[in-house]
Amino acid sequence: MRRLGIRARVTAAFALGALVLSVILAAITYTLVRSETLRSEQSTDQRQAFVAASLIHAGLRASNPDIPVLLGSLGVPAGSIPILAYQGSWYSTSLGAVRDSLPPGLRRLVTSGSAATQRFELNGIPNFAVGVHLAGTGASYFEVFSMANLHHTLDILFFSLASAAGATTLGGLGVGRWASQRVLAPLRETARAAAAIAGGRLDTRLVAGDADLADLATSFNSMVEALQRRMRRDARFASDVSHELRSPLTTIQTAVQVMQHRREELPARSAQALDLLSVEVDRFERLIQDLLEISSSEGARMALEEVDPGELLLQCIAATGVTGFPVDVDPALSGAVLKADKRRFERVVANLVENAQMHAGGVTRVSATRIGNSVQIAVEDAGPGVPENERQVIFDRFARGSAARRRAAGRGTGLGLSLVEEHARLHGGHVWVEDRPSAGSRFVVELPLSTPDT
Repeated sequence: MRRLGIRARVTAAFALGALVLSVILAAITYTLVRSETLRSEQSTDQRQAFVAASLIHAGLRASNPDIPVLLGSLGVPAGSIPILAYQGSWYSTSLGAVRDSLPPGLRRLVTSGSAATQRFELNGIPNFAVGVHLAGTGASYFEVFSMANLHHTLDILFFSLASAAGATTLGGLGVGRWASQRVLAPLRETARAAAAIAGGRLDTRLVAGDADLADLATSFNSMVEALQRRMRRDARFASDVSHELRSPLTTIQTAVQVMQHRREELPARSAQALDLLSVEVDRFERLIQDLLEISSSEGARMALEEVDPGELLLQCIAATGVTGFPVDVDPALSGAVLKADKRRFERVVANLVENAQMHAGGVTRVSATRIGNSVQIAVEDAGPGVPENERQVIFDRFARGSAARRRAAGRGTGLGLSLVEEHARLHGGHVWVEDRPSAGSRFVVELPLSTPDT
């Protein structure tokens, strides 16, 4: 049961409860009905046997009684057989009913002077026998009643109750499924809201339709509001820090440029130190630019335009200034329309190309392919590939894959791919990395297409 989901467990619990309850009720009903029916039937049979015994007793007290005629005049009901033990002989209206048809214990008890009853089976048929000793005549009267019809009726009752129990169990299964759907509906709504928030829709809120779930909705909404405030603070902090750092960075860059103009006058060790300083200042500038880009991406509005995705890709590649690789545009993209923020789209392409050039041996191919109602922008490289366990991590902020750490230590900021993922998400798309069929990695950005009038 622990391996099943909540819905399956609730449904199974209802079905099991219905089964147990219906079995208990069916067992009680069957036991009571069977007991009362047997008691009533046996009571009726006893009265019938005692009446017949009285008539036989009266007939035997007459002189020269005709036993067969006396037994035939009893008028016993159908299904019962009278048997008389008189003067060492056994008499009956049925050819098959003889002395040995009666249970030995019942015979001994009655012939010794007592009245007795007993249920027994004869040839697989249930019977009920009543024996009466006829005082003063030396005779004993027995009457055997067939209980086949009664047991058949009880069998029908048993199967009816079993069928009712099965139907009740199925009903419990249906009720459990319905109840689990109703009970889990708020959880599904919560899951949808959480997925929307994870997708960036931080304005999503839960509406409590049930008083019992009001606390959950309030706590959930408070959590989202706290998350929004935290993200705004983080974005504002990154933006403020980045802006504050630009002024001293500009001063440092100016000083480095002045020193670069007089590099020939510096000793060799000082010139080497100046080169290292220049590289780190450039890296620091890229880091500040990326931080400002992330700050402007969070909560900023999209300047969407209807563009030709293939043509826009060619323009973005040309803007990077990187050449020496083919750019393939799917003919199926002819006439396709992409609603995109050109600046963000260009940054996506530039970051992927820069990532390939810095960390993966260079770009080998760029393509734009139509897949259904989406366009896939793919940048392939000649690097060693991205390990399976790093393919999601590399899109985190300040994360750098093992290949980047080996090949370009100190050159990247760890924000390029994070910006790619952020811009793709703002366009309603997503990004991932996969292996190329031959060697290297293939970074794919998938964005939804639209029609010109939507």
